[in-house]
Amino acid sequence: MHEMGIALQIVEIATASIPADAGDVRVEKVHLKIGKLSAVVPESLRFCFDVAIKNTALDGARLVIEELPVVARCKDCGAQWTINEPVFKCKNCGSGSLEILSGRELDIESIEITEENPHVSG
Repeated sequence: MHEMGIALQIVEIATASIPADAGDVRVEKVHLKIGKLSAVVPESLRFCFDVAIKNTALDGARLVIEELPVVARCKDCGAQWTINEPVFKCKNCGSGSLEILSGRELDIESIEITEENPHVSG
């Protein structure tokens, strides 16, 4: 299951992104964008992430996943569309000469952190 390797990399990247001088903070959420062609199963990744964050700086964080569709453009006629079935030919002219515009992504979009013990002045 390669999702565990991906989850471990997410934990490593998110942990490294916390500034050293940030004080007592914790990661609330990690936002990902995952393309439908990325060969990542979102539910498996969530499960692996929950296992990987135990006893780390991310313990208790939530993984938020936005799945991105497969969008293609025909190199012959320029038509652009979202691919919803396993047929990779132009819907307009039938050409098989396509450029995949999106659907392969596996990106950390953002990491939300919050202060654990905010200092309240008053």
